[in-house]
Formats: sequence, structure tokens, C-alpha cells
Amino acid sequence: MRILTTVLLAVALVFGSFTAQAGELQQSPISPKSTPKLKYPKVVLYSASWCPHCKAAKEYFTRNNIPFINRDVELDPAAMAEVTDKYKSQGVPLIVLGDDAVVLKGFSEARFEKAVEKLKKK
Repeated sequence: MRILTTVLLAVALVFGSFTAQAGELQQSPISPKSTPKLKYPKVVLYSASWCPHCKAAKEYFTRNNIPFINRDVELDPAAMAEVTDKYKSQGVPLIVLGDDAVVLKGFSEARFEKAVEKLKKK
């Protein structure tokens, strides 16, 4: 019992020493000037769960930290109506950039990035 108490006391002292040192470390504040500018416009992806091109788009957006809104046309009747009526499309994926500034039917990384660059220049 005495050995256990000694070991626990030693561990507590060592742990306390590390936490005290960690508390002394200074962190620099985040400057609003150094925060990155928004790289991508608003991205809305109209998709379906069975669609391989939709899956590729989602994976690309996720892998590249591109924020996007996914609207599954099978689960959301309003999304299906927007695809067919507003955007006059019969297929997915359909990608809308900005406030309807660019509408891409289908998905390819190159076409997506080209559309984003074109939109940035406006």
C-alpha cells in the first residue's frame, strides 16, 4: 500500500509539472487580417444516392474542404422540382455556384474549377 501511494504521488507531481509548463506557453492571437479569404462561392449540389458522379463530386468537395449544400432529389421533392423546372435538367449531378451565377450539369473537377475561376473574375 505504501508503494502504491508513493507511485501515485510521484505521478501526480510529474503530471502537475507538465500542466504547469503548458499553462505558461503563450499563443499568438488570431489576427482578422490573417484569416484566409473565402476561396469558393456558395456551392449547391443536387444529387441522388445511387449516382456515381454525384459521389465523385461529394468526395472532391470534401477532400478539398469546399463547403457545399447537398440536396438529394430522391428525398427532397422541392429539390427535384428545382432541378426539373428551374434549371431545366433531367439528370444529376447538377451543381449551382453562387446565386445561380453558374449552373453545371454533370461533374468534372476541371470544369468545376474553371467555373469557379470564371466566377471569381466577375
